[in-house]
Amino acid sequence: MVARVVIAAPGSGSGKTTVATGLMAALRARGHVVAPFKVGPDYIDPGYHTLASGRPGRNLDPVLVGTHRIGPLFRHGATGADIAVVEGVMGLFDGRVGHHVEEGGLGSTAHVAGLLAAPVLLVVDARGQSTSLAALLHGFRSFRPGVRIAGVVLNRVGSDRHEQVLREACGEVGLPVLGAVRRAGEVDVPSRHLGLVPAAEHGTPAVRAVAAMAALIESSVDLDAVVRLARSAGPLDGPVWIAADEVTPVPGRPVVAVAGGPAFTFGYAEHAELLRAAGADVAIVDPLRDERLPPDTAALVLPGGFPEAHAEALSANTPLREEVLTFARAGRPIHAECGGLLYLAKHLDGHPMAGVIDAEATMTPRLLLGYRDAVATAGSVLHTEGTRVTGHEFHRTRLTPAHPSTPAWTWRDHDGTPHGEGFTTGPLHASYLHTHPAGNPQAIAHFVRAAT
Repeated sequence: MVARVVIAAPGSGSGKTTVATGLMAALRARGHVVAPFKVGPDYIDPGYHTLASGRPGRNLDPVLVGTHRIGPLFRHGATGADIAVVEGVMGLFDGRVGHHVEEGGLGSTAHVAGLLAAPVLLVVDARGQSTSLAALLHGFRSFRPGVRIAGVVLNRVGSDRHEQVLREACGEVGLPVLGAVRRAGEVDVPSRHLGLVPAAEHGTPAVRAVAAMAALIESSVDLDAVVRLARSAGPLDGPVWIAADEVTPVPGRPVVAVAGGPAFTFGYAEHAELLRAAGADVAIVDPLRDERLPPDTAALVLPGGFPEAHAEALSANTPLREEVLTFARAGRPIHAECGGLLYLAKHLDGHPMAGVIDAEATMTPRLLLGYRDAVATAGSVLHTEGTRVTGHEFHRTRLTPAHPSTPAWTWRDHDGTPHGEGFTTGPLHASYLHTHPAGNPQAIAHFVRAAT
């Protein structure tokens, strides 16, 4: 089985992305075939992982796809690789609030590390710490004995003396230091209201940032020790996830257009794989530049992304906006999530959009973030009425009205407050809810059938 290591941290902002992405690129430069993964629903970090490794960045999220699919999806993404680097999410034991498993929170980095029988390399922000680091490491190491924390990378180290004291602290608890990254070596990657700017938008500077991460990790981390650690992972037997085993193909190869380009970067690699397995020909359309849908388009997918950052340019592409509206009025299937929902509105921050949905979209200062256990309120091109899906909401925008009289989804908050959200009108399914297609492959099969 492929060697594998999980990059974790005590909390967010410790430097996981820099270390994980830098490791991927540095190991690739040494001739390794690196399989990149990210724990949780995040879409942005996998874009940098893709640049670093040259392979599709993939997500491992037990909340969205089910615990039983993590091993098969990992084996699928790791096929042909000799080492896998898995970047964690938040703090090591931080998972879905109120949902616990033996390793920690459901969907936490610790949970996924346990499912993969993988050792954990803990990235610690060393600013303001010296001997007290030993207590922190002791606590993390003993909190869940089933989680194997096997090494430390010290980040933001201030000086040679600071590094010496920190190494002594790690030695007190028996944890080897596999690297020490100095403060002056931090790599800047532009961010905005929902985190890092996606690699597809950042372009050449993103490539430079990944190269800088690789150089930093190459000079600061013992790569041979990381490889040895990854090879110490336990056995991981079981089936490989195969898209063709999940769905039955329809005849005719209908063309499904999927929005891409800088404005629509939020997607999972398994989505296109399932669309193709269900019988579709997948064609990419960039709403910033393409003035027509691909020839013979039978259905349209508008994934999430940052259309709010490109509203003026999206609005200026009048020919495509008008064609999308005509396409919708002709009764053709459309599946839109979050950013795609905004594109279908009448206006986005005052800029005319496609006008498929009779609603106005605006930016707000409030972040809506979290998993949702949603129920489909009506049959649609994706789901039958009553279908239960766990999705993820992540945005700072508001739609007015938020939904028609019958929303696409209903769910309840932690305190029992009911919520409705999204639009299902005829062949349209548009919602803020991000879902992982591998968690409900029959929805993809249903959508492709509707395109025939």
